[in-house]
Amino acid sequence: MYSDKNLVCKDCGAEFVFTAGEQEFYAEHGLSNEPLRCHACRRARKQKVRAEREMFEIVCAKCGRVDTIPFEPGHEKPVYCRECYADMKS
Repeated sequence: MYSDKNLVCKDCGAEFVFTAGEQEFYAEHGLSNEPLRCHACRRARKQKVRAEREMFEIVCAKCGRVDTIPFEPGHEKPVYCRECYADMKS
């Protein structure tokens, strides 16, 4: 049903392939627009956004370790470090 398409990156001008598998993934998730950037430019853009994100320092409610999180914690709920949060999720 889908076939590979060659697209041109909006940022760097390089040609990249929008694979049939990627097109199927986009369709399954209701994404109607084709990607405008190549994989390298998409990755660089995401890293830039992450670097600009304000981080908040917390003390883990379970182990007491200091960590950072990407949201301002409320005072009504406990906040956990990455490891303790992952342990609780599994």
